[in-house]
Amino acid sequence: MKYLFFSWLALFVGSWIMYVEYSSYTELCRGKDCRNSICDKYRKGVIGGSACSSLCEKDTLYLAKCLTAKVNNQVYSGKWADLEGIIKCQMEEPPRDGLEVEMEPRKEATAFNKPTKGTSVETFREMINDHFKAKVGDQANLVDMTTQVLSIADANKDGYISLPEARSTWALLQLNEFLLAFVLQGHTPKLLGFCGDLYVMEKVPHSPLYGISLPWIMEMCIPNSLRRSMDQWFTPPWPQKAKISIGLLELVEDIFHGTFGSFLMCDVSTASFGYNDRHDFKVVDARYIVPEATFQERIRQQHCNVDEDCLYGADCLTTCDLTKHRCTTEVTRPNLAKACETLKDYILRGAPSDVSEELEKQLYVCIALKGSADQMEMEHSLVLNNLKTLLWKKISHTKDS
Repeated sequence: MKYLFFSWLALFVGSWIMYVEYSSYTELCRGKDCRNSICDKYRKGVIGGSACSSLCEKDTLYLAKCLTAKVNNQVYSGKWADLEGIIKCQMEEPPRDGLEVEMEPRKEATAFNKPTKGTSVETFREMINDHFKAKVGDQANLVDMTTQVLSIADANKDGYISLPEARSTWALLQLNEFLLAFVLQGHTPKLLGFCGDLYVMEKVPHSPLYGISLPWIMEMCIPNSLRRSMDQWFTPPWPQKAKISIGLLELVEDIFHGTFGSFLMCDVSTASFGYNDRHDFKVVDARYIVPEATFQERIRQQHCNVDEDCLYGADCLTTCDLTKHRCTTEVTRPNLAKACETLKDYILRGAPSDVSEELEKQLYVCIALKGSADQMEMEHSLVLNNLKTLLWKKISHTKDS
């Protein structure tokens, strides 16, 4: 009788877990709906793009494994002929509350109504240039970036940008992550193609940066110290880790008063990063890399009672001014300190004995950095350059350099 009871209990618990997992999957993973919506607009001549025919007519671009974390941003691994890629498709989302609404406005169904019929290519060029200027400031090479966008907009390379192609390109430029693919070129995966506001990026084969995924029941039972150690079990040899780490440090350098202004990294978790087979560092999720000016403009309007009300993403925290009950604009920790904290366990594990002590010392100096990078520009630059130099010096004689 006892065995029968426990067998029934195990069956009940297992069935319940499967039901919860399935419900969560069907609620989050709506790739079929997204594809149907995109292809319906393509067949009506509303949108265009280099991926449309493969997705909607030839069936050579298909969605495989669901990687979606938010229902409004459908993410799937997939194949486009012989190419492996990551497919991202936008969907309308339910209402939200809080600071995230301000920083990343609620996604509604894309109208695909801009530019209007009769708009010239030169007017469209000005629209794109003005959009970039509003997002990243009046930078010197906006003209070059605008030219790149127009080249991509001509999806079929016939020397002519059709209205559906132009409307699809404009819709994509409203997406922070797509825009950053131009701003952070070299740090982000290559754009393979698009159809409407669905786009395909090259797949980063090694993502997240490190860490293993475990069932939630196991997560609850494993001590934090052991869990942190387990995350480092399947990382590459130390010279390759050094090269990848330098890539992250170079990203921090490039978005700190870089070519297109200053940006804040508001989610420096390992899930946001990865690397390719050549051990080149790549950003796989740029949704929480935001222009500093945009962040400051939005967060100063945020009502607060405690500092925690002034948090955007996982890592961009400011303080609450209790006299005004409004958030201040300066983040408490700079990008570099957050990046060093992410790298600490990763790069120290397996470090050669002749650099491990100095490396640990420099990492802790880096993690301890406070205040905005503007306030401590020289110190931040010195810490970053010291870390890069230490790592490069150790691997400069190897093939990883």
